[in-house]
This record gives sequence, C-alpha cells and structure tokens, in this order.
Amino acid sequence: MIRRIISKVFGRKSRASGAQILPQSKHGIRREQIDDCALKTCETLAQAGFKGYLVGGAVRDLLLDKTPKDFDVATDATPEEVRRLFRRSRIIGRRFQIVHVMCGRATIEVTTFRANGQKEAEDDDERPTDEHGRLLSDNVFGSMVDDAARRDFTINALYYDPEREEVHDYFGGVADCKTRVLRMIGDPETRYREDPVRMLRVARFAAKLDFHIDPDTRKPVATLAPLLANIPRARIFDEALKLLMSGHALRGVHQLRTEGLHHGMLPLLDTILDDPTGERFINAALKTTDARIAQDKPASPAFLFGTLLWPQVLQRWRALETAGEKPQPALFAAMDEVLDAQRGQLAIPRRYDGMMKEIWALQPRFEQRGGQRPYRLLEHPRFRAAYDFLLLRAESGEVAAELGEWWTRFQEAGEDERAAMLLADSSPKPRRRRKRKKPGDAGGEAHPA
Repeated sequence: MIRRIISKVFGRKSRASGAQILPQSKHGIRREQIDDCALKTCETLAQAGFKGYLVGGAVRDLLLDKTPKDFDVATDATPEEVRRLFRRSRIIGRRFQIVHVMCGRATIEVTTFRANGQKEAEDDDERPTDEHGRLLSDNVFGSMVDDAARRDFTINALYYDPEREEVHDYFGGVADCKTRVLRMIGDPETRYREDPVRMLRVARFAAKLDFHIDPDTRKPVATLAPLLANIPRARIFDEALKLLMSGHALRGVHQLRTEGLHHGMLPLLDTILDDPTGERFINAALKTTDARIAQDKPASPAFLFGTLLWPQVLQRWRALETAGEKPQPALFAAMDEVLDAQRGQLAIPRRYDGMMKEIWALQPRFEQRGGQRPYRLLEHPRFRAAYDFLLLRAESGEVAAELGEWWTRFQEAGEDERAAMLLADSSPKPRRRRKRKKPGDAGGEAHPA
C-alpha cells in the first residue's frame, strides 16, 4: 500500500523495461489536451488486448506546453492487426508499413514497435551497414524498449499511456525537456554513421525548440558532416523542407551554418550569406515565412525555394547582360542554368519550377509603370506572389524602396488615383505593320462588282 502511494506520487521504475514511469502529478499532461481521435485509437487497441501509447513529438510538445500538430500512436499490434480493428484505415509504406487511421478529418499514424536493424544483424550474423556505418536495414518489429532505443533523441523517446495517464521515460527525456537539452540516445558518432540525416535533425530540432545541444551530441558533427554526401538528394530535400517550413526557418538556417551542415543541405548559403544584400534578402524571406506560419497562414515551398535561389539567378542574369545578352533572354537563360545546377545539390522537385520561374520572370515588369502595363500585371495569376517577392527585394536594398511603395499604393488606389500615378511610358512602342492594299484599292473604295 505504501509502495503504491509512493509510486503514484514520485513515479516508479519498470523492472521489465527499465523505463521511469511518471504519474500525472510529475509530468502534468492532461487527457483533455489530447486529440479525441488519438484517445479513441489507443482505447480501441487496449480493448483488443494490445498496447497503445501516444509517442514522440506529441508527448514532447505537451511537456513543453505546446500544442502538437500531430498525434502519433505506437503499439505492439502488427499493421495487419491494426488494420482489422479500424474500418477507416489503410496500410501505407513499403520499407516499413504503418497504418493511417482516419477519424473525421483527422488522421492518426499508428506504428508497430520497431527494433534497430542491428538486432536482425545479430541474428543473421552480419551487419546491415555500408562502409561508413550507415544502416541499410531498419525494418524489424520489436518491443517497446527496442522502439525507444532506436529513436534519435531522448525527448522523442517518451510514451504516454492515456488509460493510466503515465509517461514512460526510457532515457531521461522528461528531464531534458525541462532543462531544454537536445541529447542523442546512445553513442552519437555511431548513431550519425547509421543515418547521417540525424545531424540535420539536430540542427532542425535545436532551432525549432530553442534547445541547447548536448556537447557530446554536437562533438562528432564537424568530423562526420561529409557523410551527408552519401545520402540520396531526395531525403536531403525532405529534411530541408521540414526545416524551412517549421516556423523557425531563420534560426534553423543559421543553426545549419553554425554547425557546418549547410554544405550537405544548402550549399548555396555560403555565397548568399557572404553577400550583404543576399543575406538581407534571405533573412527577410525566412522571417516573413516564419511569421506566416506562426499566424497559421499558408506558406509556399516554391516561393521559399525561389527566394533561396534568387541571388544566384540575379548574379547570373547580370553576368549575361554584361556579356552583351539582352535583358529578357538573359534572365530566362539564368533561370534555366541555376535550376539545372541545383539538381545535384538539393533536388528541388520540378513541380516547383513553374511557379519559381513565373515569380522571377515578373520582376522586370514591376519597373514598367506606364501605359496599360501595370493594369495587365495586376491581373496576372502570380501577381500577389511576385509582389511579395518584390517587397523582399526592396527590403534588402536590391531595388529602391520607392518601387515597392508605388505598387502597394497602386493596388489600393481608385481608378482616378491610379491614372495619376502612371509614369511616362519610356519603353519603345512596337512598329505598326502597314496593311498591304488589295488590287483595285489604289483609287479609294472598291466598286461593287
């Protein structure tokens, strides 16, 4: 009885798993903070005789008094067993199957407890890694303790039991949340070699959560950063997109550079951040994106990648003009060259090319403020994105602030004020083609037949 009271107040240690099991009085998470669909998913699993825990980022965010964006569930049920329990569910994934459980508009991701691929290697007497130590297989079901051990950071190896309102803490993640320390589970060098992308995750989570990186976790990064060259560019792009759309992109980009990891993710940062105008432009773009995400406004990846590449486009555009190319062909040539060059660096999907090119191509048209050109530009489907892009250029000092202010006023003005704002149209007017006269027209009107 006394032991039960003590464990309820101070927590208890699981003999089977070694986890510290903390009661609600120690962790402070309340059931009403949790999405109803996630609770229902865990309850359905428990009623069927399986374990069901909220896991990872949701538990971490609740401990940090943040509102989780997603609620993921971990279970000892296999994907097929989960699928049979939920009518509105589907199994996805090839390398490792997970189950999406649909509940109203929400989707709960349910994963089976996994073990490190090394466990399989010990059974088969072979190590599933390449010559750099990168894991080639990580697709093995395991126990809850196995699942915790294969996670990257202590703050992500937390499991919340909604039935008992307890948090299972295997590696001191609750304490690290309180002290705001980002700490790798296991030997950091080994874990980075298993998956070099974890180094990028260190920078992203440190920036996103405003956490201090544990010295032992940071130490191997400088030496092992070149291993990112062995990672498929598509994975690097996915991680870059998560960082840039995290709501903390400005801090994240500078964190990457501080850790020396931008060479593996955004190598173009070297030339951009070394140029004062380019640095001001990128900082303004990232700050604006962070503000939009904080306000729950939509943010476009194509727009953001367009800002990252613009300093290179601008540099090449000017070089081609200096070499004698006309402005418009020079701009289009610069766009193609920069996009082709970045394919081997970041692998930005081609589906973003169209929007980026339209935004870039519209920039010279903002200089044309006479005649009907401003009216036609206002009607362009990409005007708003291109206008926002122009404001960033004005904020960084690339173009005159007056140009951005003019377009802001022009949009809001009435018809009479717009007409008064128009500047003299100095662009050359197209030559009118003379109509060829038909035979018999020389003497004026044709006679009826």
